Amino acid sequence: MKDKMKNLSATAAVLAALLCAAAPAMALTATESKPAAAAEGINWYEGDVDAAFAFAKAHNKPLFLYWGAAWCPPCNQVKATIFNRQGFIERSRFFVPVHIDGDSAGAQKLGERFKVRGYPTMILFQPDGKEITRLPGEVDADRYLQTLTLGISANRPVRQTLQAALAGGKLTADEWRLLAYYSWDTDEQQLVGSRELSSTLKRLAASCPPGDTANRLALSALVAAAAAQSGESASVDKTAAAAQLMKAVSDAHTARENMDIFANYPADLVQLATLPKTPARAKLIAAWDLAMQRLSGAKTLSKTDRLSALAAQISLARIDTPDGALAPALLKDVRQRVALADSATTDVYERQSVINAGAHALSDAGLLDDSDRLLKAELKRSHAPYYFMLSLASNAKKRGDKTGAINWYEQAYQAAQGPATRLQWGAAYLSGLLELAPQDESRIEKVAHSMLQELGSTQNAFYERNRSVLERLGKKLNTWNGDGKHQAALGRLRLQLDAVCGKLAAADAQRATCQGLLSPAQV
Repeated sequence: MKDKMKNLSATAAVLAALLCAAAPAMALTATESKPAAAAEGINWYEGDVDAAFAFAKAHNKPLFLYWGAAWCPPCNQVKATIFNRQGFIERSRFFVPVHIDGDSAGAQKLGERFKVRGYPTMILFQPDGKEITRLPGEVDADRYLQTLTLGISANRPVRQTLQAALAGGKLTADEWRLLAYYSWDTDEQQLVGSRELSSTLKRLAASCPPGDTANRLALSALVAAAAAQSGESASVDKTAAAAQLMKAVSDAHTARENMDIFANYPADLVQLATLPKTPARAKLIAAWDLAMQRLSGAKTLSKTDRLSALAAQISLARIDTPDGALAPALLKDVRQRVALADSATTDVYERQSVINAGAHALSDAGLLDDSDRLLKAELKRSHAPYYFMLSLASNAKKRGDKTGAINWYEQAYQAAQGPATRLQWGAAYLSGLLELAPQDESRIEKVAHSMLQELGSTQNAFYERNRSVLERLGKKLNTWNGDGKHQAALGRLRLQLDAVCGKLAAADAQRATCQGLLSPAQV
């Protein structure tokens, strides 16, 4: 009980401080872990995460953990639209901000510890280390800061709030809102298993008082149903779902409030709620398209969000005719809006996000040459050009240019920086070869050999995000050898991998992962 009261006292102190003038940033003694140089006014801890948690506990402060990567467009979007906001900077003085770069030493093992995989993941912890909530990375800055403040002021972790809600307990409006804006996309099944997520969110929506929060929960339940690999999507009442979606997209306030859902999942939700080429589908698509038209021109949204709304229009137009020609007016709008966003964006972080969104919109619209020009121009400006090389490979693949695609995959791998990034880019290159040039055994073995060589000198190489990349790649290599024609090459790679695994301590959890990667059972 004392620990609980201590955390509640910390909350009260934080709230009082937030209402007063900003205090100076925290100072560290020489014996405490030193933060990285202040960036954008925030003293990020980078390095000894345990020391950061110890500091948070000793000073009775919440801890904010940001897990990201230099190349990641959503991470760069967060840096450009949230972390540089005065509101976030001021709040950061009342918690301990910790940054874990996915390529830093030991980062993947920390990812395993905190159950974080997707970039970006942002978690708020109590001073005693208990996880409070995971913050959404795809809502706009104002809503993000509102959610952050709710997390800081929360009297209990979201896990406990969820349990209380499901048990029929009484929740405050702020607690319901914290549940509604929890980042279910980066939950990694910490609170709810993927198969139960849709039904759980549906139960919450039914129990929540009517309004924006209940709408958000109900829409999130539909997103989870559309993504479910179980039979949840088949059990959805299409008539009810279509009516719910129609009402939401037709209301300007609700559409704006849930812009991230409507821009990111248009095809998934329309296909979930309606049957192909029916009047119900046509009606829903028309209403959705109108909402996206409004949002793609909304100056209150970030440039990336506006381009996401534009991409949603393309997705809607493609639902029943994936290979059909788009309306000339839409193509013109895509070109103009992407060009405008390009010319208006000067911030290096924001450009990583904006150019990615613009290039994908052009590519999805079938404007591959326009997309290539945008991407190639950015190679000279970007701090992580290798990311855009993968998009160029994707465009070449769409054209049927296998050689061009493989060459871009290769260039991207050669340019990639950081151990986790190089592993992921190497996996993309090798996957591209396995798909587009499976007969090129020599090149496939050479790339795989290079990747294993790097793994052998990488600390904690077989944890979390790395592990999932390697496990998928192992299955692809075994499938490639399904007929036994590449047995000799795969045998040499297995011997090389065995040498890597043999250097790991027998008690190290990585060893079993390593040994199973190229096992025939992986097919």
